[in-house]
Amino acid sequence: MTTASLPERSGGTSAMPDENLLRLVACALLMLSRQRTVPNPVYPANVQNAYNRLVLHCLRAGVEPPGSVPDMARWAAERPLGRWPLALPEELRTGDTRLVDPETRLPHQLCLEWEISAADPAAELFENDRILEALAVCRAANAPHAYTAFRKLLTTKPVLTGVELALLGGDPACGMLLQQVIKRCYEPAPASYLRDGAYSQCERCGCLMVPLLPGGHRCELDRCRRDGRAGRPGRALRAERGGVFQLSRPLRMFITSPGLAETELESALLARFGIRAEMWPNYDAYDLRVPLPGGRHWAVDVKDWVNPVLLARTLTPFRTEPPYERAFLVVPRYRFQENEAYGRQFLRNLPEDLVERVTLLDDRAFLRLVAGELSETKHTRDGGLHA
Repeated sequence: MTTASLPERSGGTSAMPDENLLRLVACALLMLSRQRTVPNPVYPANVQNAYNRLVLHCLRAGVEPPGSVPDMARWAAERPLGRWPLALPEELRTGDTRLVDPETRLPHQLCLEWEISAADPAAELFENDRILEALAVCRAANAPHAYTAFRKLLTTKPVLTGVELALLGGDPACGMLLQQVIKRCYEPAPASYLRDGAYSQCERCGCLMVPLLPGGHRCELDRCRRDGRAGRPGRALRAERGGVFQLSRPLRMFITSPGLAETELESALLARFGIRAEMWPNYDAYDLRVPLPGGRHWAVDVKDWVNPVLLARTLTPFRTEPPYERAFLVVPRYRFQENEAYGRQFLRNLPEDLVERVTLLDDRAFLRLVAGELSETKHTRDGGLHA
């Protein structure tokens, strides 16, 4: 579905007060999940402030508030956003969307999307600081190949043993140049992911699976939960021998998950059409540069966001080097299957200056468009030769 064909856009409105409260709660839940020790006071000021404001809002609305910070977290796991006493646009509260996964009791990706869509630029640092650091180092060394290898590492190796992490220092692809940056991307795997003394990696994406109280495991990535293999653990890792390390959660959600979609798209272009796309060209100007007949190129950014409204609000123009004829934002098809209004909601919230500059498609639709473009080019060329 292209953005040019979609009606009814709103022109991007500013966040309403209840949206700001929802963002505060989402950020508070993320802060709680990142705590590794019990601080003093028990709850950081931002967490207590979010809870206090939610209680006050409920009292003003005549609704019984959560009785404590843990009760607020239970709300987030048990109540879809549509049942929260918040005045939110319908497109922000549709379906069974919850801030906390009811099975793993971890903040859902949606919490991270609310955090990264905050107006405060500092809110983006949780994802971007390591990426920007790697970009700066690679630019200074004039080593674009090292940045490409770094992105592939974060996509294909979300989990490393301590030995594997140490050995990266001798890797000529990117480890020798980016060893310190890479170390800061990974953190010790928490004991809560252990079962019977071992960690289990998802067979599909390689991330650590979360043990469930009733038994079994669950991958935290949305893309894997919709795949038949997602419930089957892959490699088992013991905690000894230098420990086990995983990418920080924001990097797993916003680099590993869409990175898998990016590399799948790269493989599909090569397998179906013989097109060899350039990945993360010019230090990540965009995700894929797709060459077409006649010396033309298409630029592609791949995103895997739950909420199309937040995605549209955070979108920025593609960089223009290397040059391209058309720009596409590609989202995995399952997001459109879960939310049939995904494209319309995206367009209604897209900034005016981007409406004619980017086209939203799911991954299958993009491949069909490439096939059509190649077929049309061949027909034109054959027709010209015949004439």
